[in-house]
Amino acid sequence: MSEVKVNKISPRSGTTVTLGDSGDTFTGSQTVANAALQGSGQITINGQAVALGGSITLTTETRPTFTSITPSVIENTQTTCVIAGGNFVSVPLVTAINSSTGARVSADEVAFNSAAQITVKFTLPVDGTYILYIENPDGNAVQTGAVLTVSDAPAWQTAAGSLGTFAGGESFGTITLTATNSVSMAKTSGTFPGGMTLNSGSGSSTLTGTESGATVNTTYTFTIRATDAQGQTADREFTITINLGAGGSMGFN
Repeated sequence: MSEVKVNKISPRSGTTVTLGDSGDTFTGSQTVANAALQGSGQITINGQAVALGGSITLTTETRPTFTSITPSVIENTQTTCVIAGGNFVSVPLVTAINSSTGARVSADEVAFNSAAQITVKFTLPVDGTYILYIENPDGNAVQTGAVLTVSDAPAWQTAAGSLGTFAGGESFGTITLTATNSVSMAKTSGTFPGGMTLNSGSGSSTLTGTESGATVNTTYTFTIRATDAQGQTADREFTITINLGAGGSMGFN
């Protein structure tokens, strides 16, 4: 009586497994059917002896799943992200794969929160989009699409503080605000002097117009937010003074 030993069989849909020398096969099933086992002897499947002509139920693999990562846009410095999904087992291996170069970077830290959530820390020095590979300790894994973006946030070149002092009714000329990586700017708080307009642009924006409406000497304080193509932001606070008793001094570019 011969014996064929199979240490482990984990059939997936579409996979053909050959048992013994007869060429008998089964495809994509959890149960080895009687008809697939012919002849004399027995086989061992996942540690269980099965006589030819008998059957055994195989355990279906449980793979982790991916739903989202938050935030999905980060900078090059170490950043904490929360990954949501399912079937996570303590503690998964998490790797970020650059979608352009294929370079792989392991997460600095991985914390198991639950079967539906893990928290990771990434330090990714190269800008680009990244695929995530998440592998449970048993080897079951999931690979995502390009779900994580690494990008430099806007960086202000225009110094914070005063943009100049102007007289009542005076033209502001063109005051230029510059921030690298910026694609747009907007006022998020505070008040412009009467007659001033922000003209948003890519890389730089301008403040223009002619003062109107001031009745007393006033310093106006406002915050401008620069936003990049990935939605990252950088805020900066500025002031403009209207002096009704002075001839005015123009703002700077």
